Amino acid sequence: MNKAFYIVLLFLLFGNQSIFSQEIGDAIKAKDTLKSKEIDPLRPSKAAFYSALLPGLGQAYNKKYWKIPIVYAAIGTSMYFYIDNNKKYNSYRDAYKRRLAGFNDDQYQYLDDSRLIQAQRFYQRNRDLSLLVTIGFYILNIVDANVDAHLIQFNVSDKLSFQPDVYMNDIDYKPNLGLTFNYKF
Repeated sequence: MNKAFYIVLLFLLFGNQSIFSQEIGDAIKAKDTLKSKEIDPLRPSKAAFYSALLPGLGQAYNKKYWKIPIVYAAIGTSMYFYIDNNKKYNSYRDAYKRRLAGFNDDQYQYLDDSRLIQAQRFYQRNRDLSLLVTIGFYILNIVDANVDAHLIQFNVSDKLSFQPDVYMNDIDYKPNLGLTFNYKF
């Protein structure tokens, strides 16, 4: 009878608590520490369109304001050389045309006809090259805005890591260089 009394006493003490433990209370809720940003698939195309419309506008759309002076310096410098070489080319061409017409009163009286032709070719080649460089910088501006908009949405987290590793060889105790690739679920 002594055993039965202790068993009943245990059921009364611990049975009551198990009933209370089944009650739903305010549980501690874990907050998501990684806030995922919504991916906008049209963002790169918008940035490229804005950069094509006005150079530097795509960089402003991506909030990379420090790139805008670089874009304008590159395009502006190549445009300056295009305009300068075009003026000199037209000047030598007009002087050569006047020589063919029989006039000899131009600013290049000290040059003969072959030198005028050579100067025309030189400035024409430089003008064309400056135009290609200008177009190249314009395209580079568009590509930079597009790639930058893609990389803004790139998720960099600590779950994926790739790092160099130096470890000792077990046989001859020489250091070996390796790469470790870690992925955490």
